[in-house]
Amino acid sequence: MTVSLQVIYPASEDATFDFDYYEKTHLPLVEEHWGDLMDTVEASRGIASGPNVPPAFLLIATITFPDMETLDTAMAEKGGPIIDDVANFTNIRPQILIGDVLMS
Repeated sequence: MTVSLQVIYPASEDATFDFDYYEKTHLPLVEEHWGDLMDTVEASRGIASGPNVPPAFLLIATITFPDMETLDTAMAEKGGPIIDDVANFTNIRPQILIGDVLMS
C-alpha cells in the first residue's frame, strides 16, 4: 500500500522559514537523494486557516512512497543530508506524519 510522509512546519510568532531556499535548494536535495525511491512530492505553502485566519502551518510537504519498506530505506540510507539541511531554511522543528494513502 502506498504510504505518505508528511513534514509539517507549524506557524508561530518566532518561526523563520526561507521559502526561496526551500524551493530552490531543499526540494532538489530531496529529489537528488530520494528520487529513485519516492512516487511523488508536493509542498504547499500555508496562506490561511480559514477566512481572515492566519495559517496554522507555514508549509506542509507530502512525499509518497510505494510502501513502508521503501520509506524506511529512504530514511535509513538516504535521509541524513535531507534532515541535516532543515536548519538551513527554518528554526522550526517539523512535525512528521506517516500514513496509508487512502485516495490519490
